[in-house]
Parts: sequence; structure tokens; C-alpha cells
Amino acid sequence: MAQRGSNLTSENISCSICLDLLKDPVTTSCGHSYCLDCIKAHWDAEDLKRIYSCPQCRKTFTPRPVLEKNVVLAELVEELKKTGLQAAATADYCYAGPEDVACDVCTGRKRKAVKSCLVCLASFCENHLQPHYDSPPLQKHQLVEPSKNLQENICPHHDKLMEMFCRTDQQLICYLCSVDQHKGHEAVSAVAETKQKQKELESTRRKIHQRIQDREKGVKLLQQELEAINVSADKTVEHSEEMFTQMIHLIQKRSSKVKQQIRSQQEAEVSRVQELEEKLQQEISDLKRKDAELKQFSETPDHSRFLHNYPSVSALSESTHSSSISTRPRRHFEDVTAAVKELRDRLQDVLRDAWTNISLAITEVDVLLSEPTTRAGFLKYSREITLNPNTAHRKLLLSDGNRKVKRMDQRQSHRDHPDRFTHWNQVLSKESLTGRCYWEVECRGLEGGNVTVSYKNIRRTGDSDECRFGFNDKSWSLRCSTSKFVFRHNKTKTPISGDPPSRVGVYLDHRAGVLSFYSVSDTMTLLHRVQTSFTQPLHAGVGLYTGSTVKFIKPE
Repeated sequence: MAQRGSNLTSENISCSICLDLLKDPVTTSCGHSYCLDCIKAHWDAEDLKRIYSCPQCRKTFTPRPVLEKNVVLAELVEELKKTGLQAAATADYCYAGPEDVACDVCTGRKRKAVKSCLVCLASFCENHLQPHYDSPPLQKHQLVEPSKNLQENICPHHDKLMEMFCRTDQQLICYLCSVDQHKGHEAVSAVAETKQKQKELESTRRKIHQRIQDREKGVKLLQQELEAINVSADKTVEHSEEMFTQMIHLIQKRSSKVKQQIRSQQEAEVSRVQELEEKLQQEISDLKRKDAELKQFSETPDHSRFLHNYPSVSALSESTHSSSISTRPRRHFEDVTAAVKELRDRLQDVLRDAWTNISLAITEVDVLLSEPTTRAGFLKYSREITLNPNTAHRKLLLSDGNRKVKRMDQRQSHRDHPDRFTHWNQVLSKESLTGRCYWEVECRGLEGGNVTVSYKNIRRTGDSDECRFGFNDKSWSLRCSTSKFVFRHNKTKTPISGDPPSRVGVYLDHRAGVLSFYSVSDTMTLLHRVQTSFTQPLHAGVGLYTGSTVKFIKPE
């Protein structure tokens, strides 16, 4: 079989319709062979004429021939594929197509170029390229991948190869350009510039590779964090359900105990009342009998006998039971109902407060995520802040649902409270802040105010620095006014450049220990960032100066 195949060429094992190797070869009665699908498609197009022809010799057939697979030819094609002679049969693929770069040396049908020479400004197929490998002078030529645009390397002004690079104008030039249009410019050889830029690219690639490594580490960390989140969430759900079930069982147990006590007390009270009722009924019966006897005695016609026996029958014994019966309003078990209601209300308060902490704790799982960069990103963590009237200095007036505060000249009628600031014109929020939080504050007035976060246990009474925002280790404060723009913590003052904004955004990542202040406008401009370790929940706060107003903006 191989012996037969050695005499074949691409023409006699290829289909003249698709020009490819025969697939399922069939042979017509005129001796020409085609792919089964190709000849069937050809004859399908001739069905209307009902005359079928051979695409090569044009011999006609009527009726349409029934074709059978040429087994011998099919085996020959398969054998050729196995023995590697297919390359010889498909030599046509070495010729250049419309999209290929053709060899400039080939005559007649041109083969595909495998290299282009920047010195010869020509492209060569594998055969015609060989002298560039064999001849020492040609070995110095610069070979590149096949290119149709070799003419781009020729100077349009001097028709010379552009072998130099003008760094001043950042363009390729020829050596005549360097003493003509580009005289006095910094010019180097194209090779030197290429090497320089290749070094720069290598440096860039190293940075890219380093960044890829960093990102891969980040991906690995995120994958670990994802697994940890899922494991922790599953365990927390399991433990939470267990604890809630325990609480439900505890409440059910207490409910059962209360029910048992009520029923026991009910039984005792019912028994006591029934016993008393029986005695009273017996007394009623005795009194009725006594009344009948007295009636009969009263109707005795014998005066002597009546008067003689009267002292013994008229005496009425004292009742032993009537004094036990109270005429007060009956309450029975109403006090128990009130006590259970009080317990329910207290549990609701506890659950409401605890639920806030639970909800905030749930949101604290994203510490690996980076700080937002857009306002929309920050608003995902927005918290509505309301001020606590019990903490407000007496010269501060709260309004707008306790979101707005104004410094007044006269003291306000605030009642005494241990949480109130007594000297500094300051106020804290009701909300305690943990996890990730964001809020915005508007400051108005010449003197402005201090935008602050503080621990709840900051001192309130007196004029010492322990009470003043920014002058102790319990508070962090940004002073915003038309003339001053500084950050303070524990008496350390940090000046901030730029114009003080009218609206300040405050971002807190409690677990990560990040506190950032931003100027809010069309873009978010970082004013100051603190990296520390918070040991307690924080509260938002403000300190005000004469004529100033501060408002906490509702999240939009």
C-alpha cells in the first residue's frame, strides 16, 4: 500500500471540488474521484435539469448515478495519512494566500514567506532564506517575522533605511535625517533605542509580574477568607439556633412553671372558697330553720308560755363566717398578668437593643475588603445619626429630629443629667458605632465646629481636657471653620491643607482601626486618615462655637 502511495501527487488524491484530501471517496463511471458529499452537492444543484455531469470532463449521466464508496482509494488516503506522506500531498498549503506574506524571490506561484529582512527589505520563503543562514555577509542582516509593511522602514525623504531613532521627536529616522531635519536632536541607533525600550518593558513586565503575584496572593487570601466566612457562618447559624432553642425552652419552662403555680394557687383558692361557701350554706340552712322556729314560737297564743320561753329562743348566736368575706374589688390573678406583661416588655427592650448589636456584628465580616473610593461605595455603610439630648450642653439647641444642633447665646432649659457636658459646648450621638459606618455632617458659621468620634466614657463634668473633644485619648476630632482646618487627638494637632469643606464625610472601620475624614463634593477627597486600635464602641459627636450650626445629613 505504501508502494502504491509513493507515486501519487496532491492532484490525484485531492477532490477537484473542495481541493482538499478526499473524504469518503467515490469514483464516477468516467474514472474521476470526488468526496461523496462534494459530488452529491454538485448533482443536487443539477436536479432541475435531470442531467448530471462530471465536474472535470463534463460527461453527462442520465439517470443520476448511484455512487459507491471507493474502498481501495479510501484505504490509500488513510495509509498516506498514517505514513506521513500527507505533507507531500498537501504541499499546496505552502503557497501564499491573499492574507499571507509572499516570498519576493519566488517566480510563478509564490510560496509563503517565513522571514523578512530589514536590510534587503524583502521577504523570503524557507528555500530562498537559506543564503541568509549560509553566507557570512548575509548572516549580519536583521531577520524579523514576515511583514507586508517593510516599506515603512524606508525614509520617505531620503529613500534610506531608517536605522536611527530621534529621541527628541520620538520617531525613526535615517542617518541623513540626523544631519538634516533632525540636526542637533538627540539621536541614537534604532538598535540602541530598541534595547533601551526593551529594558523599560522588562522593568514594566517585572512590575506586572509582581502585581500578578500580589493579586494571586490576594486571591488566595480571599479564597481563604471565603472558606472561613462560610465555615464561621455555618457554625454561627448552628450555635445561634441552639441558643435560641435554649432560650425558647427556658421561656417555655418558665411559662409552664407560672401556669403550674397559677393552677396550684387556683386549686387552693377554689377549695378555700368552696369550703367557706359550704359553711355559709350550712349557716343559711340553720338560720332558716331558726327563723321557722321563731315564727312558730311567735305565733304561740299562750302569753304566759311565750314570755316564759322568750329569753331562751330569741337569742341569736354570732356568725363565724361573714367577717371572712371581703367586699373589696376583686383582682384575683390580674397582678400576675401585669407582672408577666412587664417581663414581656423588658424582654422586648432587651431583644431590641441586643438585635442592634447582633445586626452590627453580622456586618463585620468584610474586614479584608478595601476602603470605598466613591460616595456610592461609602453610602453602602451609611448610618443615620441622631444626637442624644441628655448629653447636650445647655447652650446647644437640638432640632430636626435631633439631627441638627445650634450654638445659642442663652442657656436652654435642659434638665440635669449625669451624661450632660457641663462646660464644653459638645454633644454625642445616641447610636454606638462598631463595624463599618459612614455618615455626613454639614458645618455652618464663621467658627464652624468639631466633627468628632468619641468613646462613651469620656468625662462630662468640668472644664478639663479630659472632657474636651480632641484633647484626650478618648476622642478624635476634626475642626472645620472658615479659618481653621486641623485634626486633634490626645492634644496632638495636625494641620490640614486646603479649603475647609461645608460637608464632611466620616468613614469608620472599627475592627480594622480606620477612621477617615473626607471632603464631600462630586468626588471624595481624603482630608485625614487615622490608623489605630479601637478598644470600645464609638459615638459620633460635635463641638460648636459661637454662631455655628452642625447638621447630620440623612443617607440618600
